[in-house]
Amino acid sequence: MKNLLLVIIRSYWILIPMSKRKKCVFKKSCSHYVYDITKQKGLFQGIRALKFRFQHCRSGYHILEMNKTKLFISANHKVFNQEEIKDRIFNN
Repeated sequence: MKNLLLVIIRSYWILIPMSKRKKCVFKKSCSHYVYDITKQKGLFQGIRALKFRFQHCRSGYHILEMNKTKLFISANHKVFNQEEIKDRIFNN
């Protein structure tokens, strides 16, 4: 089953052009993150990673600046450091 999820992700990379994919807010794209977790830790951890990213990589987020540090607050109220988020999010 682990290999099935990996094949689905690789197929997504091949079949869906970059220009048509949803733009991920994280520096490491959601599909690459889930692929790496699945490959390293197995199917169940991969599914948990997919659920986590699905919940937090969407609109409705807020940017908060504190002491010259920018924080990304997801729509589900999880806080991420600036190092985890793409620069284009903070430059808008």
